[in-house]
Amino acid sequence: MVLRISSSLSTALVVTDVSIKNDIATSISHIHLADHSLIKTVHHAMFITSMEAELFAIRCGINQVYIKEGVSKIIVVTDSINAVKKIFDSKSHLLWQPLITKDK
Repeated sequence: MVLRISSSLSTALVVTDVSIKNDIATSISHIHLADHSLIKTVHHAMFITSMEAELFAIRCGINQVYIKEGVSKIIVVTDSINAVKKIFDSKSHLLWQPLITKDK
């Protein structure tokens, strides 16, 4: 998937993962853009659910890509089907407000 996306300058790949140990959540986002070096972001939080941490990692990854010029497609890869269901649930959009706004 990364090799195919590498040929497109307008596509970004965001891969997220979360783990929780001793009530401390670690969320990691890897962002691949064709003309940039790999971006890795790590966040730690206490006393939150894995779904909250996964949604946060996805949101942060998308917001980091959103501010880049020329990106018109963002592909998010995650292992949390519950987080994806939550994203597309219209009742939970309060969790999905963009951190950064940009006029296009």
